[in-house]
Order: sequence, then structure tokens, then C-alpha cells
Amino acid sequence: MSSHPADGPSADELREMTTEEAMIAGAEAQGVYIVHRRDRFPIRGTRAEKRAERGVALAFTISALAGVGFIVAFVALPYQWHLPGTPQNFRFYTPALGGLLAIMLLFMGIGLVLWAKWLMPEEEVVQDRHDEPSTEEDKLMTQATLISGLEDTGLPRRSLILRSLGLAGGALATVPLVALVGGMIKKPGKQLDHTLFARNTALFPPSGQVPLVYDDWRRVSPDDLLPGGIATVFPGVREVGPDGKDGITSASSPTLLIRLRPGQKVQSRKGQAGYGWPADAPEFLAFSKICTHAGCPASLYEQQTTRLLCPCHQSQFEVLKDAKPVFGPATRSLPKLPIDVEVGSDGRQYFIAKSDYNEPIGPGFWERS
Repeated sequence: MSSHPADGPSADELREMTTEEAMIAGAEAQGVYIVHRRDRFPIRGTRAEKRAERGVALAFTISALAGVGFIVAFVALPYQWHLPGTPQNFRFYTPALGGLLAIMLLFMGIGLVLWAKWLMPEEEVVQDRHDEPSTEEDKLMTQATLISGLEDTGLPRRSLILRSLGLAGGALATVPLVALVGGMIKKPGKQLDHTLFARNTALFPPSGQVPLVYDDWRRVSPDDLLPGGIATVFPGVREVGPDGKDGITSASSPTLLIRLRPGQKVQSRKGQAGYGWPADAPEFLAFSKICTHAGCPASLYEQQTTRLLCPCHQSQFEVLKDAKPVFGPATRSLPKLPIDVEVGSDGRQYFIAKSDYNEPIGPGFWERS
């Protein structure tokens, strides 16, 4: 059947029809034939209909409450990492957010499915395709179809579902906004400018100079490395308590200690001539292990070419030029840690950090600042 005016009711006839009749006429004019259509509740306002309505509203309400719970958890739950042996309630933060988000989306979907299955008319249709442009009659019939569809949802007379859907929809729109914006509200301040190598007179009086340690907390000695050798070391800081600090687990801490081969000399960057040990003719150098491109561990050392390689994106740093980037996407030298030695109680020499890094460690954050 074509959609020409002669094949269907006129505009005046359509205006005289009920919405249901105009909708059916519009469907047939467009080659859409209703094979089966049954109202779930032919008698409006029955107890069964009210029960179905309350069930759908309950699903939307649970979705809304889960959204509110997500926002509360995002703001109120503890999330900062604590040392083992101290309160570990931070570990519930991510599971709580994920669980509440899953509940919100799940019950929003359940509510929509139950709405369609329990309250909207049961209908089966078949349709032919037509490419002709819409006529005035087509537009009126389409309008009637849309209005009839709205009436099928029951929204105009089901205020409980409308309100609960509004709450769930508001939560669904607000939760992503909270997750995206909430994490950027608190400014990092100066906390990203320093590492645990900064002087700490409370733990290491009187100088406050932090010892270098291995991941098992053994102190690092110059005798530990052969010429051309490297070791990953950390600040020997460990403060017990809910907000304690641990140099081995700190993300900013990993440092590469490198022992040069005999005859190798360093072209130090300006202001960093005395950062190695011994200060007058450095044999040991310490650089941040965190690549200045994307934060990967730049830890593959070729002692013959004196280059450090980052395995992620192939950046290379020339150690004898104070870890200057010579290949790959990295554009900034690896920060250099000023080191010295002190004599321990056993008479051996052990490395200490004379001070913190004099420039921020890490990748692009600093290049954009």
C-alpha cells in the first residue's frame, strides 16, 4: 500500500478520529499492520496494575538510591593506602564504588524491562518499507502514533513511576559527573614536588639524610656493585601509623644506582657536578627509574654503550651525559639524586641521599606545568 492521500483518510477525517484510531490508520498507511495488540490492564486502576506499577517504581528507586550511595561513598569512604599492620579499610573503596554503580545500572535496566513487560500494551506488527516523502496526512498520523506511544507507557497517569524514573535518571546523569569532576576538586599542592628522599630529621637525626636501601630493607654499600653494575634502590623511610610512609612501596621512590666502569667520565648537567660519588670523580650515579615520557621503568642498562633503555617506547638515556635523552619520545633527562656515603656502626660505608631530587620526577604532568 502506498502513502498517497487517496489511499488513506484525509486530514479532516484524521482530526475526527481518536488517538488510537489515528495511530492504527497511520500505521496501515505506512505499510505497518498490527497483527496483535492487547492492553495489559483493560480496566484501569486495578490492584494488579498498582502492584505492577509499584514493582517498576521500586526498581527505579533502588537504582536512584544506589546512585546516591555511589556519591556518598566517593566522598566519604577512606581511600588512601596505609601500611600493612594498620587499618586497611581503604581496600573497600573501589569495590564499594563498583558495586554501587553496578546496582544502579542493573536496577535501571530491570525497571525498564519490567515496565515494558508488565505495563505497556502487548503488540506484534509487520511493516513494509516506503521511500516516498511525507505528506500532511503522514505527519498527522505520525503525530498520533507518537502520542499513542506515550499513552502506552502510562507516564501521563502513572506519577509514581514518573517520579522514581526521574530520580533514577538523575542519579544516572550525576554519578559520571561526580566521578569525573570529583577527583579534580582537591588540588595536589606541593605533594607531587617531593619524594621520600627529602631530608627527614625525625627519623634520621641529626642530619636528616635518608639512607638508600634494597627492597628487603638492607642498606646499600658501594661494595655491593661491580663496575658496570646497577641496582634498584629506595629511600629507607618507614613510618608506622594510619598515614605512615613506606619508601619501598612509594610510587615516586624507585631509583637506579649505577656504578661506572674504570675510565668512564660524566658530563654533568649544570648544577649537578657534585651529585655523584665520589663528588670530585663520580664512580656511582643515581637516577630516577621513572621514565620522563610515560612513567615506565627505564631500567635496561647497556654498560658498553652507557645507555639506559625504557622498554615501553624505546626511549634511551645517555648515562655519561647525566641521563640525557638521545633516542625515542622522551624529551627530558632523568632526574638525578645527589648521593654521598656515611660509615655505619659496622664500619662499612653506606649510601645516603644528600637531599631530595632537585626537579620533579615522572612524565608529561611536569611538561604541561
